[in-house]
Amino acid sequence: MEPVTPRLKRNWIVAAVVVAASATVLFAFQRGGALPSYYTNRSAPLGAADTAAADRACQAAAGAASDMTRLVCLTGALTQDLSPELIARLQLPYSVADARRWSNFPPMGYRNRVGVTMAEFTPAQLGVVKAIMKEATGIAESEGYDEIEQILNADDFLKNNTSDSGFASGNFHIAFLGTPAATGTWQLYFGGHHLAFGSTYKDGVLVGATPSFRGVEPFTPFRENGRDNAPMVQEQAAFAAMLGSLSGDERTTARLSQTYTDLIVGPQKDNAFPSSRAGVRVGDLSQDQQDLVVRAIETYVRDIDPPDAEAILVKYRTELAETYVAYAGTQAMNAENDYVRIDGPSVWIELSMQPGRSLPGVHPHSVWRDKKTDYGGNR
Repeated sequence: MEPVTPRLKRNWIVAAVVVAASATVLFAFQRGGALPSYYTNRSAPLGAADTAAADRACQAAAGAASDMTRLVCLTGALTQDLSPELIARLQLPYSVADARRWSNFPPMGYRNRVGVTMAEFTPAQLGVVKAIMKEATGIAESEGYDEIEQILNADDFLKNNTSDSGFASGNFHIAFLGTPAATGTWQLYFGGHHLAFGSTYKDGVLVGATPSFRGVEPFTPFRENGRDNAPMVQEQAAFAAMLGSLSGDERTTARLSQTYTDLIVGPQKDNAFPSSRAGVRVGDLSQDQQDLVVRAIETYVRDIDPPDAEAILVKYRTELAETYVAYAGTQAMNAENDYVRIDGPSVWIELSMQPGRSLPGVHPHSVWRDKKTDYGGNR
């Protein structure tokens, strides 16, 4: 039987300091005492950044060459006028151990990420970061880069509308693990609170787009940084449609007997996949229902650039018959402890609706993993 993932309490940091018995929890998530000086409460929203100069330079340099050529050009543009100290934190040797240093926690909860924060870049350098992320990600509304921008905006909304510390778009990190190039292995790492993006490349080819974490608070639409934001509504709607299509018997088969308060294979839980798949087998569903499962998967896979997304979707479609759908809570996926997973030979997607930590209501945590290509297949 699978363990129930316990929910972290909002005040766990204070409790860890006061109660000696919680010292191991404090160490596990803080790892290093005081916050590094580069964490700030300053906003650095990517949406406001101008990519024009970086785009012109790398389009001219790359011409009609591959997307990888443009991506490598943009990573080089970011390092051109950085200080040696920032370059040393931005450009690191390739290491799976460093690739695993991601978390959904804000800085006051997790202080062990690699890379340079957005607040440390000049406006021109932020334009290059934005161009890099747009090159490596999907282009659909509320997917890929657009989703990332909205998640950063959510941290600025929390900064401006709560008394909690540590929130700000300026606290999101970027790093290159390995040297960006058309040969060799390297990873583009970007993340922070409620976000982890890690695309691993080998000899100019994307070999892993996971782990990929998305969450947002507030979940309901909000206005921040000059735009309307609701970055994860499409995931919730896709899962609700998928579960809502199930018949009574199919719902019974898909329903999990336990309550899930968090993700099973979330941050720092690599390879914690259940030993057997539970739920309803997708191969036993109608074609229309199978299409809804694919649509839910697409809301994750289309976070990466279109050619690579299509290749991954081809693989997941070939494995669809032996993929399973399971859920707990309600089918609407809009109440506390609502939980859903898609579990295939390769694909693993979870979404968990959790109580608000800083605002009333619920908010989602969600992860896409690939059992074969997490961290580019490196372990």
